[in-house]
Order: sequence, then C-alpha cells, then structure tokens
Amino acid sequence: MPSSPGPLFAAWNRLRRVPGGTWVFSRLLGWKVPYTGSIGAHVRELGPGHARITLRDRRSVRQHLGSVHAVALLNLGEVTSGLAMLATLPVSVRGIVTRLSAEYFKKARGLLTATSRVTVPEVTEPVEHLITADITDPAGDLVCRVTAVWRLDRRGSSECR
Repeated sequence: MPSSPGPLFAAWNRLRRVPGGTWVFSRLLGWKVPYTGSIGAHVRELGPGHARITLRDRRSVRQHLGSVHAVALLNLGEVTSGLAMLATLPVSVRGIVTRLSAEYFKKARGLLTATSRVTVPEVTEPVEHLITADITDPAGDLVCRVTAVWRLDRRGSSECR
C-alpha cells in the first residue's frame, strides 16, 4: 500500500541526507511528542514498514539498579513500532495504539537499538494489528520485546476517534 508522507516523514527525507540531520529529526520528533522526547532516542533509519532507533544508556533513563528503566524501554519500543507503522499507513487509513506490552529478558545496558518491521493489512473495516519492536544491547542480545496493538480504520469512520 503506497503512502503519502506527512510533514514528519517529509522532514525525515530532507534531513537524513545532511550531516547531523538524523539528530535534528530526532529532536523535532521529541518536540512534537514531548513524552517520547523525554528519553532522547535517536532515529537512525525510517522507511515504509521499518524503523531503527537507538537509545544511549545514561543516568536520566536508568533506574536505581543501574540499568535502563523498564518504562524507558517501553517508550523506545512504542516509538519505534509507531514510526514504522506510520511510515507505512496509506493516507486513507488512520490508526491509534490501544494496547502496549513488554517482555524483559535481561538488564538493558549500553547503547540500545530498537528495530521494527511492519506490514499493514488491507483495511476495509476496523481491524486490530499487532506490531513488535525488538530492543538489543551492544552484544546483539535481546533485552526487551515491545508489542503494540493498533486499531486501524478508514479515515472518516468514528472507530479511531
């Protein structure tokens, strides 16, 4: 399903080509979505059906045990899966997250990388669609898997309001 990029993705396509552009895009995303911006994640790749975002391990995202906080991981997974989904949705479809869950496999330390791949189903009526984002540590070990359930519907319907 082809999608027409909104202003956010038009900005990505312009900025990703210039030095420091992905950092600028990441800050713009954080300004547009302040809670997401609170973790300071860096969008590294974004395209139809995929996103890769990194998060530096630093004091502001840690809990008292010295590893990245569970909610920071959930936030990272949600924004990664969300950007992958939004980059894929055709203009005739809209979506909203209705459920989030996370599985934690080991302590999250070091530079973390979240990746998500999405295929959007044909949307002729309201549908729930599951998307996952895997978060790995510098060794490539899976530390967390976030699952987002999206309610997708055709624009103009009252289902996603």
